Amino acid sequence: MKKILFTVTLLSIAQHAFTQGFVDNALLFSRNQPTGSARILALGGAQVSLGGDYSAALSNPAGLGMYNRSEVSFSLGFVNQLNNIQYGNTTSEEGVNKLSIPGFSYIQRQAYNDDKLISGAFAFTFSRTNNFNSRFSYEGDFDQSSLIDYFIDYANGNALTPQDLEGDYYYTLAGLGYGSYLLQDYDDNGFIAYGSALSPLPGETRTIRQREEVIRKGAQSQLSFSYGANYDDVLFFGATLGVATLRFQQNQFYSESNFRFSDDATYNPLRSFDLDENFDIQGSGVNFTIGTIFRPADFVQVGLSYATPTLYSLTDSYTARIDANWNNFDYFGDGQTILNNTFSEFDVPFISEYDLRTPAKFSAGASFISEYGFITADAEFINYGKAKYSSNIIGESYDQDNEMISNEYRNVVNLRVGAEFRQDIFRVRAGYNYQADPYQLNDNLDRTIHTISGGLGIRTAKFFVDFTMLQMNSEGRRSPYFVNGLDSPEAFLNIKNTHVIATVGFPF
Repeated sequence: MKKILFTVTLLSIAQHAFTQGFVDNALLFSRNQPTGSARILALGGAQVSLGGDYSAALSNPAGLGMYNRSEVSFSLGFVNQLNNIQYGNTTSEEGVNKLSIPGFSYIQRQAYNDDKLISGAFAFTFSRTNNFNSRFSYEGDFDQSSLIDYFIDYANGNALTPQDLEGDYYYTLAGLGYGSYLLQDYDDNGFIAYGSALSPLPGETRTIRQREEVIRKGAQSQLSFSYGANYDDVLFFGATLGVATLRFQQNQFYSESNFRFSDDATYNPLRSFDLDENFDIQGSGVNFTIGTIFRPADFVQVGLSYATPTLYSLTDSYTARIDANWNNFDYFGDGQTILNNTFSEFDVPFISEYDLRTPAKFSAGASFISEYGFITADAEFINYGKAKYSSNIIGESYDQDNEMISNEYRNVVNLRVGAEFRQDIFRVRAGYNYQADPYQLNDNLDRTIHTISGGLGIRTAKFFVDFTMLQMNSEGRRSPYFVNGLDSPEAFLNIKNTHVIATVGFPF
């Protein structure tokens, strides 16, 4: 049998198991997808200076002041989310299909007996602002590191004792690794250190079959209570109180198997181990939006809007389990502990309660209008590094997470442009939406989101119907773990989302 030899490298303190998740989620919950009615989505989401659509409640409520009649509308959508994944020399494709209700609205217009203040409109609207549904998996051989190395790094870097791993630190992956015998403590000249029966010897190559599957579900939505007014058909102004809801679920299944050691091909203590993690985040928040649109001439409109940060109160539930399938392994070499199937799991979910403040948004736009249609464009200014976590629980600090967010994300300008051609009751539309890469570090990965869209519509005095198709493209990268001083496996994702949306409305 291969001799078990542990070597100790005291590295800098490893990140907490959940830290990177908080940093990633701050961006995920702040970077909204294009949203609105089928008409607005066909225009690339550009609407800050346009008005006359229920989507204005979310972007610039001043646009509600352009309604000349009351209205109800309803939207139905279909989303195809497709990931092309490259891991080493292996390429795979996986995705999900989902029906959704991206929005509905009720607009109540009021006419005023005033020479200058012509009218106003109250609006109650619902908008889906983010769709989290996604699925991908990858598999391949890797010989640079293992998740077990993360366990070792975490335990050694934090100078943990076995009592720590069985107590307060049990709710970490290292604690579960210790409980399933993947992590072992030993005496190193009077100090407690950690290694594993599955660690390679110095200079030895260890090759592992690794596989991960990630399934995401959920969405962000907003109920908007809005008002917009029309002053002399020249100046429009409005405000929105938004009540946001968030539900995010992620299940990630990771496994390692077929351990091969270059110095001893017969050494085979473990068949495989599996890690199953489940995240469930839900909560609600509030925000406030104000805006104005100025029409200096009949053919041009300019708009400005400001959306405050959304203040979320969130509850985060996390569970994890490790199952290790040993090969009748004599763990201590004394015949006393023979391992076959071991497992370790959280007795109860790890619950976190905290607040998240997403960044504020400032938007400006211009529209140029003729009897044959219009061209409209927006610019949105947002600093993703301003997202911030906080907690009222004594002793609970998110300073490290907030510092990482500030260092990792940056200020960007997102652009939207669209055009509509009109002929009698028929409408033809096209648009483009550019969401800039929010990361400060240039790591040869383009996380810009490009969205192209097009649509058709029919408008009569009694009803309207709009159809839109849009396609979003971006890139991503997935690493199941990070270990100081060692390379981690990386899967590269080419992400393509195709949306089909229909909106039906009835003016009255």
